[in-house]
Formats: sequence, C-alpha cells, structure tokens
Amino acid sequence: MLSKTASKTVASLEAGRNCIKSRNGGWLPGEGVFVHGHRLLEDLVLNKSYMQIVVLNATGRLVSRELADWMEAILGCMSWPDPRIWCNQIGALAGETQATVSAATVAGTLAADSRAYGQGTLVKGVEFIKNALAKQQQGKTAVEITAEEIKSNRGKPNIMGFARPLAQGDERVAAMEKLTEKLGFKRGPHLQLAYDIEAELLAQFGESMNIAGYMSAFLADHNFSASEIYSVYAVSVMSGVMACHVEYADQPAHSFLPLRCDDINYTGTPVRSVKSI
Repeated sequence: MLSKTASKTVASLEAGRNCIKSRNGGWLPGEGVFVHGHRLLEDLVLNKSYMQIVVLNATGRLVSRELADWMEAILGCMSWPDPRIWCNQIGALAGETQATVSAATVAGTLAADSRAYGQGTLVKGVEFIKNALAKQQQGKTAVEITAEEIKSNRGKPNIMGFARPLAQGDERVAAMEKLTEKLGFKRGPHLQLAYDIEAELLAQFGESMNIAGYMSAFLADHNFSASEIYSVYAVSVMSGVMACHVEYADQPAHSFLPLRCDDINYTGTPVRSVKSI
C-alpha cells in the first residue's frame, strides 16, 4: 500500500499523462503561436523587438522598447572578441579543432556559468543589492552595510558586483551610464545604494562597481528577480565566444597559443628513477 505522499505523487503524474500543460504558450496548429497570450507572428514579430520577445519568454513580462534596448545593450557589453577571456578560449580552441560553432558556443557559454564571472554572478549580485536595500530601509547606512560586507570577507572588498580581478574600473559601466541617460531612465533606490557603496569602496580600496553590479541594481529597480535576470542573460557571452571560434576555424590545428616543452618552467621534483619492486 502506498503512503499518503506517494499516492499524491502518483495522482499528480496520472493527471499529467499524455498532456503537456504550459503557462507560457505554444503552437496551436491552424490558430498560431502564442507567448503569454500574445500572438508571436502576428503581433510580436511585427511590432516588438527580439529582445522584448526574449524578456517575455523568460519572465512573462512585455517590457517597453526602451527597457528592452537597455537590456540588449548589456549583451553588446559582453561581446568581447578576445580569446584571452576564459570562455572565449574555448571558442578559439574549438575553432582550431574544427568543432561546430554551435558546439563551441554552447561549451563557452557553459564555462561562463560561474560564480566568479559571467552570467553566474548575476544571481549573487541581485541578492546582495536587494538585501542591502532591505538593511538600509531598516535604518542602516551605506557606510555600515559596506563595513559589514568587508568584515565578513576578512577585510577585503570582495562584494559581488564590485571590483574586478584583473583591472580597476569597468569601462562597460561608463557606456551603460550614457545609454541610461539617453533612454531617459532615472536612478532608482537599488542603483543609488550601489553608487553609495561604490563611493565607500573607492575611498578605502580604489575599487568601483563592475557591470554585474550596475545591471543587477538597475534591473532590481525595474522589479526583476535574480532568477529572471539570470534567465534573460543565460547566453550573454555567446557573441564573443562565436567570434573567437570564427577567427580560428580556418587556421591549422594547434595554432592557438602553441607551446614548446621548454616554454614551461617546471619547478617540481627533479627527474628520478622508479625503484623496481
């Protein structure tokens, strides 16, 4: 005899047999393709941008063209065709081995799904700035919030959304600030707090807000959740990965960063013989 929990599970599975249920939409032959109640081909394709459709699929929200343009510009900020970037190295290596551009892009995108860089940082970035704003609304100042984070990180400014591992400052933030002003967006409470925290980090460590911090705060002000932002930007590095694949796809194998044995400075245990048993 099944337990009460198992019985509920079986009943739920039985109810879903031979039937796919969707809140998002789908294709109804003879009627059309629907996305959250909108006709994809008749309404969205003709009147909305691709980024508006992406956000709609990811969140169920049909955002304004201005906000979609802002969100699309972030993808441009992530499209660096530089094979030195970790995920782009995979694109270059895949290109020289004649792997398909699809395989290269998927592999490079997965490499960027990291807690240290790429789209994986967005979840922590959004969670931090939302929690920080909640603390501010409870009476804490930006100075106190920043001090707490620094203390929890053993005196280091390792706050998600701030500082960079290889350089100080982030030129992408400057570009997005100009676009924010051009599109007429005002600074909301999350973004204002992010700037206040940045001021403290600049004064103490010379570190500033990075692009993940800027977009996390801006999009939090527009009522996006961490999971929604992560979904929208799941493949944010694909253009840069693709560019590096294309550059090396028609070059000989092993042409990307080739090494000779004497290029490696070995500092381990000297050569030794293995004793026979």
